[in-house]
This record gives sequence, structure tokens and C-alpha cells, in this order.
Amino acid sequence: MPPAAILRHPSLDATPATPPASGLADADTLVRFRGVQKTYDGESLVVRGLDLDIRRGEFLSLLGPSGSGKTTCLMMLAGFESPTAGEITLNGQPITRTPPHKRNFGMVFQNYALFPHLSIADNVAYPLTVRKVPKAQVAERVAKALAMVQLTGRDQRYPSQLSGGQQQRVALARALVFEPQLVLMDEPLGALDKQLREHMQIELKALHRQLGVTFVYVTHDQGEALTMSDRVAVFNDGEIQQLDAVDRLYETPSNRFVAGFVGDSTPLAGSLGAITGHAVQPGSQCELRLAGGARLTGINVNGVADGTAVLASVRPERIEVRVEPDALGQPNTLPAEVDDVIYFGDHLRLRCRIAGQAPATVKLPLSGVAHPQVGQRIGLHIPTPFLRVYA
Repeated sequence: MPPAAILRHPSLDATPATPPASGLADADTLVRFRGVQKTYDGESLVVRGLDLDIRRGEFLSLLGPSGSGKTTCLMMLAGFESPTAGEITLNGQPITRTPPHKRNFGMVFQNYALFPHLSIADNVAYPLTVRKVPKAQVAERVAKALAMVQLTGRDQRYPSQLSGGQQQRVALARALVFEPQLVLMDEPLGALDKQLREHMQIELKALHRQLGVTFVYVTHDQGEALTMSDRVAVFNDGEIQQLDAVDRLYETPSNRFVAGFVGDSTPLAGSLGAITGHAVQPGSQCELRLAGGARLTGINVNGVADGTAVLASVRPERIEVRVEPDALGQPNTLPAEVDDVIYFGDHLRLRCRIAGQAPATVKLPLSGVAHPQVGQRIGLHIPTPFLRVYA
């Protein structure tokens, strides 16, 4: 029997019930946070009124800067922290007062938390041993778990004899060997070098797809979250700023914070102007008035009123460089001067100066377009759908 069949939780194979008329179907919801708050001093809230549904079988990342509340959220789910207010449910049953060892969740930490005096086999077997699983089953499950993370033949080594990436695989095997319905990971790749971290991201994503177990993953690395996740919850100041599929999160940020935190962006400050015949509402077209008189058409994300001071944002790869003589007369095109051209291996990055604005970043492919030189005056064309204007 393949590892996926051994380690897949039985509940994941159940036929889902007919969903209710509105909202997320209960059969699709594994974990639910409702009105969850956390404070450590009785005053400042680390987590503020959190409402969050975690879907069965999904890979959900909690993304945000240090102090944003993402790790506290994970620790409350694990049972290592208790909510100050609100309720957490698992399969519809409250677990807020259930101790961590009775929640039966797999856990992977950044520091691996392996026992240095135990062999790899004994480290992986530990969750089964404390659950009093028969020895014959323990050996079989450990062998299958190590095969799943590509560590067959290393079972009698010790953690100090393995690389960082191999130790992380051991920690993952230990978290999965007892067939949990939920695996929690707290920045597990943070201690690895860039190349190994990117390799492990691909392996984790493939493993999740193979097993179908629910993964909840905490990270401050936006690239990591976008690479692996089905959905990402972006945290800031104790609140979720946006919860969305990775493509929507990147292409359609819901506010200034998400636009600036997730991926690279080029900001443009100005004031909002209404367009004749267009209602001022979220998602409508609007005019961005920049200092110096330039006018651009963009998307009024928050539905703010005419004359409001705003900040617009555009992804650097969505900006088109125009070098032809009449470029500056074209719609939605700004005059700029190239300050720097930086080679990144797979693309070029331009640093451009726009009057009255912060330096603009533009990403260009290595082939297929003209490559401007430092000091050259160019036009930066921004297609309307990709210029998002925020209050």
C-alpha cells in the first residue's frame, strides 16, 4: 500500500454533505475561529476579533510581518495559548479548552525539535510510542513515513548526522506518522539556505497534494506563501487584511497594506478624480491626478470619493516601457528617467525617476523588448486594470 493510503486521514475520504444555502458548507470546514481575541496584558490586543474558516484538505498560509498575530493564531489553534475571548471549533466541536496533546495535531517547528539522543527511527516513532501503538505497527508506519520524505536507509542515524534539510524531513515525518487530520507548521523552513528552502517548498506542496491532509503554515516570507498555498491569510496588527487564493491576493490586493506587503509594487501618490458617467463605487474606474498635472486611469478599489488623497499601486511586471518618440502622448503613460538597470539573471529591473514620486521599479524580460540605458528618458505605460487606487 502506498504511503498516501497509509497516512491519509479517513475523514478526508468521506462524501461531503449537501452544502447549506449560504456560507461555507459545514462539511468543508475543519476548523472555525469565531470572535477570537488574544491579549497578554489585558489592554493591547495581539489578535482582534478573528473570524476564520479553515477548509478540510487545504494548504492555508498565515502571512504577515513580525508581531502581526499570525503565530499567536497558530499557537491558539495548537493549544499552546488560550484565547482571551471567542471560540475555536474542530469539526464543529469546541476545542478552546482541550489540552494540546488531546487535539491530535501534527506540529513542525523552525528548530525541528528533534531528540538528539534518539535515532531517526525513534524520533519518528515517538508520537506512536506515547499513543501506545503496537510495536509491529510502529515499525511499519515509521518505514512508510521515512519513505514518504525520502529518508529510507537513514533510520539508524542521529539528528547530528543529517543536514538541515534532512532534519526538517524527519520533523515532517514525525508530524505525519500518527495520521493527524491537521498539520501545523511554524516557519519550518526559516533556518534553511535559499536554494534548499525553495526545494523544500516544492516538496511540501507535492506532499500536501499527495496526502490531502490540512496544512496550516505560518510564514513572513511572501514568496513561500504564494508558492505553496491554496489560500493565504494576510495578517497585520492582529487582523486579517485579506484572505484569498494566491492569484487573487497578488493580482487584486484589497488595501494598501496587502499591495505593499505581498510582492513588489510601484506606488504612485495623488488625488482621486471621478470619471464622467462612472459611479464612485468599489471596483469602478477612476482618474488618478498626480503632482505636476499627469492623469492616469485606474481602478477605485475602495470606492473613495472625488478629491480624496490616495495611493495607487502597480506591479512592476505590469508596467510597459515605451521608447518611441511619441510615447509620452499616449494614454496612461508617464514620463520617467532611468536611474539604474540591474541584472537579476531571469529579468532586468529598472529604477526610474518620476517627477514628484518615489522611485519606480519596472521588471523587464531579458529578450523581446528594448532595454533602456541609464539616463534615458522613457514612457511608462500602465494599463488601467493593473493600476489599483487605494484610500
